[in-house]
Amino acid sequence: MFEKARNLLNQFKGKSYVYGFGVLEQVGAVSKEYGKKAVLVRGTFNGSDKAVGTIANSLAESDINLVAQIKGSRPNSPKEDLYRISKEIEKANPDMVISFGGGSTIDTTKAAIVLNTLGGDIEDYFGTGLVTEAISKSGKSLLPHIAIQTLSGSASHLTKYANITDLSTSQKKLIVDDAIIPVRAIFDYNVTFAAGTNLTMDGAMDGVSHSLEVLYGSIGKDYYALAAEIAEVCISLVLKYLPVALDNPKSQQAREALCLATDLGGYAIMIGGTNGGHLSSFSLVDILPHGRACAIMNPYYTVFFAPVIGKPLRLIGEIYKQAGLIKVDLDSLKARLLGIVIAEAMFEFAARIGMPSRLAVIDGFCEEHIERAVNAAKNPQLKMKLQNMPVPLQSDMVDEYMLPVLKAAATGDISIIKNIPI
Repeated sequence: MFEKARNLLNQFKGKSYVYGFGVLEQVGAVSKEYGKKAVLVRGTFNGSDKAVGTIANSLAESDINLVAQIKGSRPNSPKEDLYRISKEIEKANPDMVISFGGGSTIDTTKAAIVLNTLGGDIEDYFGTGLVTEAISKSGKSLLPHIAIQTLSGSASHLTKYANITDLSTSQKKLIVDDAIIPVRAIFDYNVTFAAGTNLTMDGAMDGVSHSLEVLYGSIGKDYYALAAEIAEVCISLVLKYLPVALDNPKSQQAREALCLATDLGGYAIMIGGTNGGHLSSFSLVDILPHGRACAIMNPYYTVFFAPVIGKPLRLIGEIYKQAGLIKVDLDSLKARLLGIVIAEAMFEFAARIGMPSRLAVIDGFCEEHIERAVNAAKNPQLKMKLQNMPVPLQSDMVDEYMLPVLKAAATGDISIIKNIPI
């Protein structure tokens, strides 16, 4: 699985991506083709100062002047942090922007570069392809962005996505655009040893959600085989090595497995889109970290989608069976019953790692979160998530079909989920 994972990542990014243990010293060599002045948007965590020192020394050795260090983003990339970072980039007037942090800092940096170059309000860019459209009209070019990942999770350093949150409404929205993919990416696995239990768990489950949702989604036959290969490797690595990493946080093998797995999740969302789990997670940002929200929601969407995802469902079932989480004969099951067995396997894995599997046990959860998620599903800016679902769900069907999924996730009662007749 490790070899398969590396082969897939090399196929995905080729020489534009530097990853592994001890690669942080290559930042200068990777960045020097983009100019002589850099700003660093940096996260702060245990050991981050030492890592930033390594970055600064590497840049200096390549004759790159670090003209400013900018504080990174809080979790979920709040708009306020986005505007602050954009203004500080403008003030520094660099040739390139280097981000060093988890998904929130990298996402915020992507969006800040967009505002710094193109102006306007961030609401102008939520949706698909609107940054590219603005670049075409303006004739401008975005500042080069070199993204240095610090957590196994979002794979933001490899992708075309930037999630931004409006804290006043507790609603997350999404920019989807090839123009915001970082020009180069670096991931030194040594930095991930600083991640605690919750960050490790949430990040790993975000990677699983990426590969799972893409496999379930509307990717077409041309990409199905690749999505299936990615999902098999990604999910298998997480099921085997996340418990190891939680029991032994210093396990180099487990950390590498999770880094490879979650990067593959990034590969998955570059060939297809996420759907139900991610869409619902965007309305839970005030009570749950993103990866955990997706992990809670996906078993319920598995039951909802089950009648129309027979082929991917059997693959997922075999993965969970190989991990010892399913004991029954899968060949005797189909449609909704197969979905229920797999959902129960997901619940079992959550229990083994100490992760909740229903919303009602989450501090702060209330009926308002369900209402918010239903309204978000009807928002045209998030319609790509509905379109990526493997069932023909339109906004006028949300109340009838998505609402029961959300209520099931609240209570844990799978029986109330309604399947669309096929």
